[in-house]
Amino acid sequence: MNTKTRSIEAYRRQLVEEAHVFADREIRPFAADFDERGQLSKDLIGKMAERGYLSASFPERYGGLALDPVHYGLFTEVIGKACCNVRTLITVNTSLIGETLLRYGTEEQKNEWLPKIASGEKVGAFALSEPLVGSDAKNVQTAYRREGNKYVLNGKKKWISFGDLADFFIVIAGDRGQVTAFLVERTQGDITSTPIQGMMANRASHIAEIEFKNVEVPAENVLGPVGGGFAYIVSTALDHGRYSIAWAGVAIAQEAVNAMVAYARTRSQFGERLHQHQLIKGMIGDSITQLHAARALCRKAGELRRDRDAEAVIETSIAKYFASKAAMQLATDNVQIHGGNGISNQYPAERLFREAKVLEIIEGTSQLQQQMISDYGLQKYFVKRPNLSEERSGH
Repeated sequence: MNTKTRSIEAYRRQLVEEAHVFADREIRPFAADFDERGQLSKDLIGKMAERGYLSASFPERYGGLALDPVHYGLFTEVIGKACCNVRTLITVNTSLIGETLLRYGTEEQKNEWLPKIASGEKVGAFALSEPLVGSDAKNVQTAYRREGNKYVLNGKKKWISFGDLADFFIVIAGDRGQVTAFLVERTQGDITSTPIQGMMANRASHIAEIEFKNVEVPAENVLGPVGGGFAYIVSTALDHGRYSIAWAGVAIAQEAVNAMVAYARTRSQFGERLHQHQLIKGMIGDSITQLHAARALCRKAGELRRDRDAEAVIETSIAKYFASKAAMQLATDNVQIHGGNGISNQYPAERLFREAKVLEIIEGTSQLQQQMISDYGLQKYFVKRPNLSEERSGH
């Protein structure tokens, strides 16, 4: 590693450490309040923008911090440990929207939107899921039609994180089986957003249903190739989203371990501290092992992404699958160790439990990840061996 590389590495580590201090001071103390009120503070969003936290992986020319995938993952963990809702803001605007624009946006689109995301001037939302379409993105029912030098959009989207706060959307729509992505400003036409209430988790992620009624979008607002909305835009966005969610799993797992260890060391039962009971020690030991395994998988995925390795996409799915399941298991064990206090909102355990479950659903359910990983393994690990019975008969 040469001097310049070491200098860049040190700079990135410093940025992650500064984010840690910021999160402990500006985010963690208010996480429960965000969850209870169902909204994030616009003042906090502004403070994060000032520090480049809304564009941590963007190149510096767009106002970003130029974090490589590994350090961006570590940064995501830092924010996610403090508050899942704030981490969702980063996942949506940096991973889903920003990274997709960087990959497939025209120079005009990148120059228009990326600096505005970075500065906090514009908040975006990725409008993919619909009332009747979730993971089956190829069959979106939101429709578009071409009229001269513009497109007209009609349809509804649902479960859109930051949909009620967004100034613009990446909208995935179809026309006779051809799926295309569009950059749509809220002010471009008849666009209404309805907040979705009663959420188990992500309560401060401004989740909404969005309706588009004859919204006219100029042709220059097509993102990527016409007809490439699924193969290019959705696939890219979900890949980056899964990487962010994998680290979100590590964040919740780490918080759960921190909480169960602190509680076990201070709470007494039957005349002994909880951590002195063998079954509790076993739960903590298993939890720490899963945490370390999840972080190792995420680091490996990050290194492959940094090196642009062909295996990066599947390793990201593996990391997301394992880390999200680990987060759910550790959050469950954390509640169990807390006992009655674990189901009270006076302790973070119940909120971590709720937030962990979401990670097994968003950016592709655990069941979808299983199928993709299985298809990969059936190809990669198939070793064709000679038929021994035929060999014997030949002698």
